[in-house]
Amino acid sequence: MSHRNRTITTSLLAAALAAALAAPAGAAPGGRSAVEPENAGFDAGLDGWAVTGDAAATTEAGGRTGDRLTHWSDVPYEVTTSQRLGRLGTGWWTASAWVKSGGLDTSTLSLTCAGGTSGTVTLPQTLQDDAWVRVAVSAQSRGGDCTLALATSDDAGGAWASVDDVAVERGRVARDVRGGDLSGLAKNEDHGATYADVDGTPGDAVEILADHGMNLGRLKVWVDPADGYNEVTHVVTTAKRIQAAGMDVMVDFHYSDRWTDPGAQGVPAAWAGSSVTEMTDQLAAHTREVMTALVDAGVDVAYAQVGNEINPGMLWPYGQTWDVDPDDGVAGAQWDALAGFLTAGHDAVKAVSPSTRTILHLTNINNGIDGLTWWFDEVTARDVPFDVVGLSYYGYWHGSLADLQEAVGTLSARYDRDVMVVETAYPFTLEDDDPAWENVIATEGQLVAGYPATPEGQAAAFRAVQDTVAAAPGGRGIGAVYWEPAWTSVAGNGWDPEDPASGNAWENQAMFDHDGRLLGPVAAELAAG
Repeated sequence: MSHRNRTITTSLLAAALAAALAAPAGAAPGGRSAVEPENAGFDAGLDGWAVTGDAAATTEAGGRTGDRLTHWSDVPYEVTTSQRLGRLGTGWWTASAWVKSGGLDTSTLSLTCAGGTSGTVTLPQTLQDDAWVRVAVSAQSRGGDCTLALATSDDAGGAWASVDDVAVERGRVARDVRGGDLSGLAKNEDHGATYADVDGTPGDAVEILADHGMNLGRLKVWVDPADGYNEVTHVVTTAKRIQAAGMDVMVDFHYSDRWTDPGAQGVPAAWAGSSVTEMTDQLAAHTREVMTALVDAGVDVAYAQVGNEINPGMLWPYGQTWDVDPDDGVAGAQWDALAGFLTAGHDAVKAVSPSTRTILHLTNINNGIDGLTWWFDEVTARDVPFDVVGLSYYGYWHGSLADLQEAVGTLSARYDRDVMVVETAYPFTLEDDDPAWENVIATEGQLVAGYPATPEGQAAAFRAVQDTVAAAPGGRGIGAVYWEPAWTSVAGNGWDPEDPASGNAWENQAMFDHDGRLLGPVAAELAAG
């Protein structure tokens, strides 16, 4: 289903707690927008809460505001702390809480409504920086009793979870976008890669991922790449496959002949020597060419990125946001030229496909929120049009889940835009495949605390990113895109388009194992959306 025909389901209210439940037990609360659980901040101990299972629930100081609930034992245990909310009005309701956790897939927050539906969210681990993260889960009420529950099940002992500031509000939170960047798939297949489902049944990688719940495919576009891939013809062919599998399509314009990122924003060879005005026209013409080819092929482009990880600008040095090379003859930031490039790209997308949502894509959340607002303040001051904020988030590079959630909440509120993580990934192993090429993430010391390089750890890390985005305050985090889930290792498809002998440093972060079989845990996470 196209994103334009889907109702945006993430509609959490900004207020954390509303007026206390005034109706007597069992009475429907009518049209109220929020219900405050009794003792929602645990400042009165466990009053209002029921504890079942092992004696492993307590309240203690050190909450986000006041005290907190903590589940913990040094031996295997199971415990649930719950509260009956009574009859909620019909419709969708969302329970949220601020949490910390140390234990892989051991603790959950759930909301269950009799005669309606139930929902459960797994608490993410916060060992990386011990900062509070908001989680949220939704259930549909048909007027029956609803129950909120915090549960921990630990088979080994030592896992823990802390919870504070619980709230229940009308609305629904969901992982609207569960995407994957499939840019490397065509070249991989041409060099012999094969794929199979979780049970080993051979199949088409696009269809396998779609069948398990992936609902968007992202494709990068290069202008004139040395290897002949990721240009307009291959992009159109793969985009048709993505759409035929029932997924939305996102196009990622790099405006270069090869990779662009914070360390490289090279001008396409064909545009070299052009003036800024000429380059702006070339950018617009390239954008129109690609978009027209897609539309003429019957592809409905849901999203288009105007540039890729463009914190330092694009088309260096002409659109730089700082002086990337003091010896190149272009001094200082060139914000006006960059604004012209971005506006031209946006306008070219809309001229061909008015319903396509444009994205401006930044990275390096780890540098602090000011590093992101600085950039967006400059481009919005120049009236650059765009529809969505895009972010890269790799937990081993870009800070904690709390940092990610702050970025999503702050940027959505400050610029009145939805926010999407357009790149994320995590390793399922540290082992290299054949042909060997040292992996980008290759050692235990590079991993995010609490998330092992196992299929289960990969799935949990991807789930944590999705849930952190979806539960960000303001309710405008719309999903996450996994980077290159099908880029398995085959000779000839390495990282460098100019060097066929280069290798793949990413295959240990694919969603398919070294035999090309879809990993079961991450497949289950896609389906859980």
